[in-house]
Amino acid sequence: MAKKKGILAAICLCLFVLLAMAAVITKPGEYRVIKQFGRIVRVDTSESNPYGLGWKIPLIQSETAISSKLILSDLAASDVMTSDKKSMISDCFVLWRIEDPVKFIQKLSGSQQNAESRISSNVYNALKNVISSLTQEEVISGRDGELAEILTKKLGTNLESYGIQIAKIETKMLDLPDENKQALYNRMVSDVGNIAASNTPTVQHAAKKIKNNTDEKTTVILAKAQKTADTTIAEGEAEYMKILSNAYNDQEKADFYGFVRQLDAMKLTLKKQGNTIVLDKDSPIAELFYKAE
Repeated sequence: MAKKKGILAAICLCLFVLLAMAAVITKPGEYRVIKQFGRIVRVDTSESNPYGLGWKIPLIQSETAISSKLILSDLAASDVMTSDKKSMISDCFVLWRIEDPVKFIQKLSGSQQNAESRISSNVYNALKNVISSLTQEEVISGRDGELAEILTKKLGTNLESYGIQIAKIETKMLDLPDENKQALYNRMVSDVGNIAASNTPTVQHAAKKIKNNTDEKTTVILAKAQKTADTTIAEGEAEYMKILSNAYNDQEKADFYGFVRQLDAMKLTLKKQGNTIVLDKDSPIAELFYKAE
């Protein structure tokens, strides 16, 4: 009886092991490639199998996991030449994914390293062809996305035969070699100096013309202002004399006015310490003092 139980347990264990070996669990974001004697018989995905569970024949079939997610590959920097024979340094990165795992395994042995080598070669050739048809100025002005779009179109479907789909190509850096930067800077400084020197006479002439026009307008404005001021002063003095004439148009008012003027004059004189005023006895002011006594 114990021997039968042992045999039954061994059989159950073998069945469990075989079942575990037969199970194919496909996770999201990956392909499960099933091979039989080295030949691909099917590809499972998490969408094609319910709950991501599939089966294979133990000991006869094997499985290989391949990612279906986006992969970022940073390509090595390389020299490229523009149509106007200017050398530039290009540094790119590529976003790609494995679209067809069967082709990927057949053409690239399922190796990401082989895939990145193939991508780098294709991207470099496309980049070289695109930039060689553009001037340096066009390349620099296209760094805001236009160049990446042209590169993607140029690359086209070249990598589909390897089961690879290119999602995006971007340039991290597109610049002059270090040895050319100083020469370009010096040339820019020289060009700016030449432009400034050629424009200096024109600017000076324009400045002199503006100054002359301003001086002329200022002279006219000041002359008009002086004329207006003189006219206003004359009118004011005429009005003042008219008011005085109306105010003292009889002898009594005139005498009073004269008396007030004498008082004002005496007041000004007495403001200074030590001054003495000598009045005639017949003076109206002297009469005031006599009456006061």
